[in-house]
Amino acid sequence: MNLMIVEDELRLRTSLAEKIPWDANGIEVVGLAANGIEALQLIELIRPDLILLDIQMPHMDGLTFVRKVRERDPDMKCVILSGHDNFTYAQTAMELGVSKYLLKPAGDTDILQAVLEAAEQLRRELEQRHDQSELQSKWKEHLPHLQDMFLQSWIGGNYASWEIELRSRELQIELPAEAVYAVALFDIDPLSEGETRFLPADVPLLRFSLHSIARESFASQSCLTCTDVEGKTAAIFTLPETLSENEALLQVQAAATKLLNVFKQCLKVTASAGISGSTRVRDGVGKLYRQAGKALQARLVHGSDIAIPFREEYGAGGGPAPSPDREKELEIGFETGDADKLSSALSAIWTQGLESVNSADEVRGHLYYVSCLLGRMIQRQGWSLQHVAGEDAAFFHNLQALAEKEQAYAWLQRIAARMVECRQSERKSAVHKTIRQILEIVDQDMDKEITLFTVADRLYVNSSYLSRLFKQEMGKPFTNYVQERKMERAKQLLLGGSKVYDAASMVGYKDVSHFTRVFRKYWGVTPGEMKP
Repeated sequence: MNLMIVEDELRLRTSLAEKIPWDANGIEVVGLAANGIEALQLIELIRPDLILLDIQMPHMDGLTFVRKVRERDPDMKCVILSGHDNFTYAQTAMELGVSKYLLKPAGDTDILQAVLEAAEQLRRELEQRHDQSELQSKWKEHLPHLQDMFLQSWIGGNYASWEIELRSRELQIELPAEAVYAVALFDIDPLSEGETRFLPADVPLLRFSLHSIARESFASQSCLTCTDVEGKTAAIFTLPETLSENEALLQVQAAATKLLNVFKQCLKVTASAGISGSTRVRDGVGKLYRQAGKALQARLVHGSDIAIPFREEYGAGGGPAPSPDREKELEIGFETGDADKLSSALSAIWTQGLESVNSADEVRGHLYYVSCLLGRMIQRQGWSLQHVAGEDAAFFHNLQALAEKEQAYAWLQRIAARMVECRQSERKSAVHKTIRQILEIVDQDMDKEITLFTVADRLYVNSSYLSRLFKQEMGKPFTNYVQERKMERAKQLLLGGSKVYDAASMVGYKDVSHFTRVFRKYWGVTPGEMKP
């Protein structure tokens, strides 16, 4: 379950996030906010399952915030921390559906227990709503047949704009006069070899379950759902026209990610989603559906249990175009840094394209096409041709200088090999650079309170990603590393003659008693016993 903490006092907010063992109890803190307005903006992006909040905050009090949250997503569970023991506050909170109302100062154990109870309440509600027996009964029911046929034809690109307007009114489907449209396409991931509860024959039932959960999850949003001819779930989002393309797609991404999480919690099976671009014309939805389908196919590259945005691909020019499967293999080889796979796919594309050529112009046309494939892959990474290809970059601008097929093929293979080298080097460099920055921050801010969230904010990265990356590279959690560095530094200071209070201050501990407890637990002796 995902948790967001809303507390205006920085120290308490950080303490709630860091000092309570959320991870050990299956809770992931995905966001921190200082007030209700900031929290509402953040909810649109991260869609938490649970919210822990203070009732007294600037700009918007906790009860008003809960009201707005319930209007947006009735499933979100809220736990309130309050300094008011007034019965009216508690009664209003309960009427709004607040799971727990705790009076300050509440202990960490009480807060953790309240959040876990809220999580269990949400889990029971989801299971009750989506349990397998209920989905089995819904499987036997007929969906609104005419509406589904209309939506299937719409995403298939079979209607002009005036037909969409006419038929949607006839079928009582409300469409806004002006909107930003986007399409998300959902499908279950291939069942793992160790899966025992479901068989390949159960795939139609699982797809139906996914569609049912999507329809219920998106019921409160401006979204229409249907199944396509293969049984995948298509969701057509109609978003406010005032949104920019990026804002609209961020909302679709958040909604799709939450649906995937709900489906996994209910049936313990994963699904993935492909997300299209956007349009402001109704008859452009068919193109968006095809984009979402292409994005969903990219899970072969990116893995399962993920929402994948569409990336624009331009058509080829020149000679005969190879099959999409060959191009996909080329992308996979590059994205995974597999030099052999990339070389093999490039060889197949080159050979296949030359099978039907009959002139030098056709050979040059095919060479232009293959060079464009590699060139676009390079540019999508933000690299320059000169950086990747070196002296060979000149041939991109003068293909005529490649006089023979063998020469051209050798050039293409050199470019492919250098692309893989750059890909691998960039990945290693990015990881090492981030880790170096983290270590520098820890050393520079030794006399301050250092948390994963503050470091993540300074580096403009997600805290969960940063936590996993640090543990993977350093072999230990970030908090453990910080404590070790602080305790080592404190030991050096004490052995150098520093007083206990000064040593505590210089490693970021304002409370000497707390410093003494941590030091004794780490070294087995008190700071006072650590003498030169």
